[in-house]
Amino acid sequence: MQMTIEELESACDASLTLDFSRHPIEGPELSLWGLFYPLGFPTALRTNCPSILEFFREAWGVFERQFDTPPIRVDVHVVENASAECPPAPTHRLMRPLLVGVADLDNYSVADLQRNRTHITVSRAAVAHELYLRHFFLEASPLVHVATRFTTPIHAGCVSLNGCGVLLCGDSGAGKSTLSYACARAGWTYVTDDSTYLVHGADPHHVTGNCHLVRLRPPAAELFPELQGKPITPRVEGKPSLEIPTDSLPLSSRSQTARVNYFVFLNRRAGGTPALVPYSKDVARQYMRQVPYGSPDTLAVQYEAIERLLSLDVFELRYTDLDWAVDRLQQLAEVGW
Repeated sequence: MQMTIEELESACDASLTLDFSRHPIEGPELSLWGLFYPLGFPTALRTNCPSILEFFREAWGVFERQFDTPPIRVDVHVVENASAECPPAPTHRLMRPLLVGVADLDNYSVADLQRNRTHITVSRAAVAHELYLRHFFLEASPLVHVATRFTTPIHAGCVSLNGCGVLLCGDSGAGKSTLSYACARAGWTYVTDDSTYLVHGADPHHVTGNCHLVRLRPPAAELFPELQGKPITPRVEGKPSLEIPTDSLPLSSRSQTARVNYFVFLNRRAGGTPALVPYSKDVARQYMRQVPYGSPDTLAVQYEAIERLLSLDVFELRYTDLDWAVDRLQQLAEVGW
């Protein structure tokens, strides 16, 4: 609040030192910082709240550096307000080059996709509601840059066997996570169960993902005995799920990256004889094109990356039996179609 003339006169008469170098509309100073590697990409975090550092460490601290890209910069200002209630879900708008998310006056984010930087302001009430904060603000803050500048995001799981990577594609509920996990239990290397990122660079088939977490629907516990009794993780959006760190599960191996050799679209609805059959590359193209967003320039790069990836064989896996599906994928990886 601005000082009155009378207050300024009194301060000057008393020889008080007045400091107007920081304007009242500026956010709090960000004195805390940390360096993290979400999906392997360097990210510098600054904040004024120790809890933000801890939340970031829990989400991204297990990832190792994989890529020498310019650092993503995330600034998180935590401000005081009178409310103790969880803020509403933010609404997002893409106003190139900015991606803006607004929940209310004290909870919003601005991602500058051109400058590789995200500014976030959240209230103490948001910090007190960790699930909300992490889902809507913190975990997304580096990924918007990874998914627009450095990679092409693909709605797919990914597993690899002896260096042969397979993308498992399909709508939500198609079985990507279940089949990814089943393969990993059977000796495959687990890369990710639902979100794969095609890395831009010399190798057009190089992908990365979150190999440190698996998300499964609660009925998966009926298929995999080791999941029985695991707590169901509440979610801010979507259905409740089992979200389990992979280091606590009986997986042969996991890797942050892989080289993809095949596309496989999952079809558990088809009747008749189980089969692996060729699938439309045009459908695969449109399936991948509907995910990316950003500037015309970055979209052009991503569409070119998709075209290079489509040099691979694309299949549809028709099945109802999970063990049969794992065996058929193993045959594909070991001897080809």
